Amino acid sequence: MNIGVLASGSGTNLQAIMEACEKGEIAGRVAVVISDREEAFALKRAAKKGIPAHFLNPKGYKDREAYDGAAVALLQEYRVEVVALAGFMRLVSPYFVRMYPNKIMNIHPALLPAFPGTHGVEDALAYGVKVSGCTVHFVDEGLDTGPIILQAAVEVKDDDTAESLHQRIHKEEYRLYPRALDLFARGKIQLEGRRCIIHE
Repeated sequence: MNIGVLASGSGTNLQAIMEACEKGEIAGRVAVVISDREEAFALKRAAKKGIPAHFLNPKGYKDREAYDGAAVALLQEYRVEVVALAGFMRLVSPYFVRMYPNKIMNIHPALLPAFPGTHGVEDALAYGVKVSGCTVHFVDEGLDTGPIILQAAVEVKDDDTAESLHQRIHKEEYRLYPRALDLFARGKIQLEGRRCIIHE
């Protein structure tokens, strides 16, 4: 299975996915990496592994849909079958979702549907939860509202900061995201309404 990864930052989840592919823990390979930031370290991580890495400058497109059209064209060029958002800081358009229905995954650093959005860790900590975690979900047209594939819980300690909690959540992300992609690649995820049934 060909995986396309969209990333905006350092690319630590991308690294976990690439390494899992190399170890045979994902029945697939990363075919292309696309970023909306030229300086994103994710692009360097991909290039180091010999994976095509493309910077798509949002300023070169009139709107979000035009940008997504260019991204989709690239994904199609590399025959991508599933798209993994890994720290991609742009909302994908309805057009993008329609082009890859139930074939776009995202990882979120909270137990959805609680604490969606860009500050999931900080929001959970401020709320005072005792358990947080991470969620791999399919992407729909809403903000972190798609069907949940896998979740992992992380205990919140009394002395946690956003940074310390995020570090422990990251460890679970690096385990969970490759597993979700492998389940998808092997046809083990069955979608029934909003529920993802895992057949292992």
